[in-house]
Amino acid sequence: MRNTTKEKEAPLAARLRPSTLEEVVGQSHIIGKDKLLYRAIKADKISSIIFYGPPGTGKTTLARVIANTTSSEFTQINATAAGKKDMEDVINKAKDTLAMYAKRTILFIDEIHRFNKGQQDYLLPFVEDGTIILIGATTENPYFEVNGALISRSVIFELKPLSNDDIKELIRRAVYDKEKGMGSFDAEIDDDAVEFLAELSGGDARHALNAVELGVMTTDRSGDGKIHITLEVAEECIQKRRVLYDKNGDNHYDTISAFIKSMRGSDPDAAVYYLAKMLYAGEDPAFVARRIMICASEDVGNADPMAITVAVSASLAVERVGMPEAQIILSQAATYVACAPKSNAAVNAISSATDEVVRSGNLPIPPHLQDAHYKGAQKLGRGTGYKYAHDYPDHYVEQQYLPYELTGKTFYEPSWNGYEAKIREHMKKLKNRDVKE
Repeated sequence: MRNTTKEKEAPLAARLRPSTLEEVVGQSHIIGKDKLLYRAIKADKISSIIFYGPPGTGKTTLARVIANTTSSEFTQINATAAGKKDMEDVINKAKDTLAMYAKRTILFIDEIHRFNKGQQDYLLPFVEDGTIILIGATTENPYFEVNGALISRSVIFELKPLSNDDIKELIRRAVYDKEKGMGSFDAEIDDDAVEFLAELSGGDARHALNAVELGVMTTDRSGDGKIHITLEVAEECIQKRRVLYDKNGDNHYDTISAFIKSMRGSDPDAAVYYLAKMLYAGEDPAFVARRIMICASEDVGNADPMAITVAVSASLAVERVGMPEAQIILSQAATYVACAPKSNAAVNAISSATDEVVRSGNLPIPPHLQDAHYKGAQKLGRGTGYKYAHDYPDHYVEQQYLPYELTGKTFYEPSWNGYEAKIREHMKKLKNRDVKE
């Protein structure tokens, strides 16, 4: 009776958790019918597993599905609250179950990254001898946060943020399902409200479902006796206003265009404004990071060679950190690129060189630049006469590098901006000096 009451009073996101694989929404890359995890669950042949992914993507859900389908004992603890005594109790019970009933125990540890090294080490021998089958769930990269020995004995499954379509399906299930959802409240949700909540959830089902529950529970019935979850209600429940930004529409391309042009135009204020607009509206931070990297080479180039380093580092950091902190990293990279001196000489260089390749075709490489290391190369004159630059003053010597047909051709012309001015002066000094061989 108590458990039944607890289930009814549990948050919507908890009540909607599926009990079978067929009810699971999303994550088809690991639980599609031809995938290893699907087959293992169906066959009840689970080995130790670590589920890794952002909040609200179904890590606990998959553990519950395993609990409902396995013939093994299933025990759950949370690493934020459990101590060594709790683990000792689980292990002792697992040993008894294995000895008396020949049944193994599946131990699900939520937020396993919260366990320290000593706690993780304690589990290792019992995972190794089969006393327990470990299922860990973590939002942190397990290769950094979980004991390497446990990692080597487990299969890592990475869960991805749910797609908008997945979230929409869950929202509608939440509103209309009378058994697990809120169907008994006789509520209806508008399509634009569904779209908005799915967009703003950022792939986190729990975030969207909490907003749905709040909307149904706090909205008065209309004249027709129904509870109507409109766009305005959805905006209020998720406490975030809608931004006119359709990731598949013109406004998406207009905004990213304005963002790039603001960085190119050396306006950090405009760049960070459009960055904020995109992130607020739910744009993928990885997409923004890619655009910053492109701009760092296309519009800054060698005028500030550090720009591409900052941009690439930011992209990697965004991937590892995630939102909301990733917005700070993106802001740093975008403002750096915006403030950097500009040059598109690298763009012009590759464009001109490509045009020349298309025009002149497969011109022969000068023999002295060809590989001299393979058998018979010297007899064919390969590499003969090559001058090793480091044997000469300033580590430079004049010789033909381009095909002879392109002698004197210039593709890269450094600008006078930033560091490229130094490159320009350096190259001029090298080519104009008297060379003594």
